[in-house]
Amino acid sequence: MKKQLMNALVSLHKDESGQGLVEYLLILALVAFGAVAGMSSLANGLNSAFTRISSIIGQYIS
Repeated sequence: MKKQLMNALVSLHKDESGQGLVEYLLILALVAFGAVAGMSSLANGLNSAFTRISSIIGQYIS
């Protein structure tokens, strides 16, 4: 019985079938974090561009 338990534990330790999934999830989390950080910068740039455009258009409307 003890030998069977040890064999089962050794086989579980050698089993790496879920390892690839975990690595892909970590990569996905890193990409998502980078996208969120980039979106903040993109949003600030778009906001300033629309502000400049609205001030230029506002000069012609007033």
